[in-house]
Amino acid sequence: MENKMAVMPIKKLFWKMGLPMIISMVLQALYNVVDSIFVANMGKDGAIANEALTLAFPIQILIIAVGVGTGIGLNALLSKSLGEGDKKKVSSAAGTGIFLSLIIYLIFLIFGLFGSRWFISLFTNNSKIISMGTTYLKICTCLSLGSIGYTVYERFLQSTGKTNLSTISQISGALCNIILDYIFIYPLNLGVAGAAWATVIGQFLSLFIAMYFHYTKNKEIDGNIKYIKPDFELIKKIHSIGVSAAIMQALLSVMMAGENKILGSTNVSSTILVGSFGIYYKIQQIALFSAFGLSNTIISILSFNYGMKDKKRCEDVCKYGIIDTVLVALLITIVFELFANPLASLFGLTGTSSREIIEVTKTAIRVASLGYAFMGFSVAVQGILQSLGFAIRPLIISLLRLVIFVFPISYLFTKTDNVLESVWQSFPISEVLTSIIAFIICKKTYNKKIETLSLKNENSKSNLIITIAREHGTNGKEIAKILSKKLNIKFYDKEEIMKFGIQNNLIGNINDDKLYDYYLSLDSSKESIIKQAETIRKIAEQEDAVIVGRASDYILKDNKNLIRIFLYANDEYRIKNIMNNYKDNRKSAIKHIKDSDKARSSYYEVISNNIWGAKENYDIIINTEIGNNKVADTLENFV
Repeated sequence: MENKMAVMPIKKLFWKMGLPMIISMVLQALYNVVDSIFVANMGKDGAIANEALTLAFPIQILIIAVGVGTGIGLNALLSKSLGEGDKKKVSSAAGTGIFLSLIIYLIFLIFGLFGSRWFISLFTNNSKIISMGTTYLKICTCLSLGSIGYTVYERFLQSTGKTNLSTISQISGALCNIILDYIFIYPLNLGVAGAAWATVIGQFLSLFIAMYFHYTKNKEIDGNIKYIKPDFELIKKIHSIGVSAAIMQALLSVMMAGENKILGSTNVSSTILVGSFGIYYKIQQIALFSAFGLSNTIISILSFNYGMKDKKRCEDVCKYGIIDTVLVALLITIVFELFANPLASLFGLTGTSSREIIEVTKTAIRVASLGYAFMGFSVAVQGILQSLGFAIRPLIISLLRLVIFVFPISYLFTKTDNVLESVWQSFPISEVLTSIIAFIICKKTYNKKIETLSLKNENSKSNLIITIAREHGTNGKEIAKILSKKLNIKFYDKEEIMKFGIQNNLIGNINDDKLYDYYLSLDSSKESIIKQAETIRKIAEQEDAVIVGRASDYILKDNKNLIRIFLYANDEYRIKNIMNNYKDNRKSAIKHIKDSDKARSSYYEVISNNIWGAKENYDIIINTEIGNNKVADTLENFV
């Protein structure tokens, strides 16, 4: 099937890839929004119950943050191992992910049992709020396995391309939560405990459905229980990728907790101010998580194009990534400005006890949403920075908008006479200040990393370079060696490329296991793409060469003296070659051909945005059934 990356321009690609990410991330916030809507409508206790949920919300954000960070690392590792065709590593990575989810759950279970009351008590002295908040938080943390476990199984489905199944699982849980919220809170009169039970049951439903899809549809991953054990090398790899994402997500929890403390210390009723902030903050996650979804899209697209040093594509990704994210944020601002009344009123449909909270929430929505476009810009810049390999710079932007600016500005506004209206200005002010610094950081990074790409591509344009792509079982490597001898030029396959990189200090020590993982596989991670591309360009700069595979025809597309070759053969010929060369039986040979061609195709298409084996991408395509030497003679004459 034709890869959408091969035919779709960047401007359209963002919506094709970004919309599912937006939906997925917004659905994560839906559980908490729905809980608050039903709780706020409980009648006379609705207002203080809403405040209790607001005080508990930072821990719920933290659970999501740790889960998302671990899931991102796990997804990257699984995709890498699947591309290599290393089934054992795939299964071990999946088992390690399940083990990690159990450990993470154990930590939150202990916190829920012994830390729930202590945490809620940090923000209020009201015994009724403490009791409600503790009840809600204890249920959500002690039964958080549904949320944490789903994050892992969601990544199993996503890593194998079954995103539609993970979406079905997530929507099912969200709908279950909505239905049970009504039943538990109203007919059964369970109060905040009912809201908590509805949330965890919905999360477990998502988990169970995702598990069903995984164990019945995910044939690429062995679900044997023996793999559920710690592999510390894999754990290290998972967290080396996911820790930055987890920290940035966790800062949302810090921001929520800090604002609860600041707003709760004013002379105004904390029930009104903290309750209004809690409602607003859950509503605004629609905007925030939409921006995060498009930021993740930027990361996916820009990482690979930067690895290939494709300046034009990188420029388009940055341009359309920022424009699309800002436009989505602006659209949400318009919606919030127009529909602030009905949005806020969802949290006060019954009774009059929460009327004042709803009025303040309307003001919060209208004032704070003025900063969404600036927020969208900053979040898009974070995606660009992460794509280019930076971890600290996007973290600085998160700290600025979530802690450094907003806390002191909010505190100053709490000292004004009209705090109920003025304090919300702290959010757009913080977003504007952050966006200014984000622009400066982005400009400097762009000039250093992307503007210089064309300079790097000016090198290595005069040497004769022959690139050979081939179907598995066509004797491509053997033919390449014969041709290199005939032409008296150097031969490079993946091992020789790695040795060249080591000898020229382009990569690390040859004894580094991680090096082998990156170089000797069809891994489409950003690190391996950049390292291999730099090494291949250096080879082309220094000498004439025959280079086998590694998408070298695309990497060296700007070379003046580049000849691009693709080798193919019929299935029966390839099967016999594999059986003879590797002593495989027929069934195993067929499987190896299928798996290898799929991995090569995916690797090439993701990197180049072109179709592997398509005639327009090569200068000569030849059937190798005429024999290795005759193929080499034909290619020599062509050269």
